[in-house]
Amino acid sequence: MKKFLFGFIGIVVLAIVLYFTAVYYMTYSEGYRSGQLVKVSYKGLVFKTWEGQLSQGVSDGQVFRFSIEDNEERVIKLLQDYQGSNVRLKFKERFATFAWWGDTKYFVVDVEKVDEIEQNNKSLHD
Repeated sequence: MKKFLFGFIGIVVLAIVLYFTAVYYMTYSEGYRSGQLVKVSYKGLVFKTWEGQLSQGVSDGQVFRFSIEDNEERVIKLLQDYQGSNVRLKFKERFATFAWWGDTKYFVVDVEKVDEIEQNNKSLHD
């Protein structure tokens, strides 16, 4: 009976570890979103997470809500600096999230100000 119990507990622990590993490292999709950076905030009662909103139009249906991992300090700083500006966000979408990671399945990994992108493209063509 003890072998069965230890084996069962071992399988459950292994399944949980594999699930967390898969959710963290396997992405469902990756891509870019552009628009006006409306909000960046550090919020939560029990688990504080970085959250943001990108407006892609005039209606609430065109708002892209995203999270930022705590270890992305450079991205957090840039997002705070670029608030109110037009930006292009690089994101990865996970299959799921946990309360201590963020409110959404979309995690921003890089940000560029659109003005800077347009200037770089213009200088390449000159």
